[in-house]
Amino acid sequence: MSFIRNILKNSRSEEDGNFFLQLQQILGFKPKNKSFYIKAFTHRSMNIKDKKGNPINYERLEFVGDAMLSSVIASYLFNEVPHGDEGYLTKMRSKVVSREHLNELGRELKLIDLVTSRIPKDNFGSNIHGNLFEAIVGAIYLDKGYKACEKFIYKNVILPHVDIEKLEGKVISYKSLLIEWCQKEKKTFDYEVYEDTGNDALKHFAVKLSIDDKVVAKGRATSKKKAEEKASKRAFFAFQGQIKTHT
Repeated sequence: MSFIRNILKNSRSEEDGNFFLQLQQILGFKPKNKSFYIKAFTHRSMNIKDKKGNPINYERLEFVGDAMLSSVIASYLFNEVPHGDEGYLTKMRSKVVSREHLNELGRELKLIDLVTSRIPKDNFGSNIHGNLFEAIVGAIYLDKGYKACEKFIYKNVILPHVDIEKLEGKVISYKSLLIEWCQKEKKTFDYEVYEDTGNDALKHFAVKLSIDDKVVAKGRATSKKKAEEKASKRAFFAFQGQIKTHT
């Protein structure tokens, strides 16, 4: 462990002298094993490895953090909503730990400011914020255990952001909602890419959504998935009255 700790400490630049001061303000406690937290903010571009050649970065911590978030949120919802069945609880948990929401949490805590990387921070995608949030949750669990992890999640996720009534009305995926409505109403639907700027510096996709062979909405984004979601959101608001009546 001391070998890894020395590697991680040396990987941070001199300008990160206040790393642990900033980190402690975010955590609300003093870290016990600092190497977990340094790892939580080490990007894979640093290309650091341990004695066995295993990569040292935050990606494995994301896995642990994701599991802990799901566990704590599931326990909270189970106790808070005694009438909720499995499907309801699963859907509600998905809304709390959605990628969009985790990205918002990471931005609020300004976690990206603590990252050490060989890639300029402006070049990171938006998911870096949520990834770091999961990583820091994983680091807390490994360093301090379940109770400390639960306390951090309550403070930063549940108390300020989890409102059962608002969550019930929150849409995670407009595409899923729209497809469900089309299937229920026996309507045909089709997502078609009609523009692919593959040669541009920043690639974009343009998608048109047809329902019953009629184009009802279009969307353009940096991925096909995001473009489909944009088109679906526009279609949702166009058919909102009908969809709400049947959901």
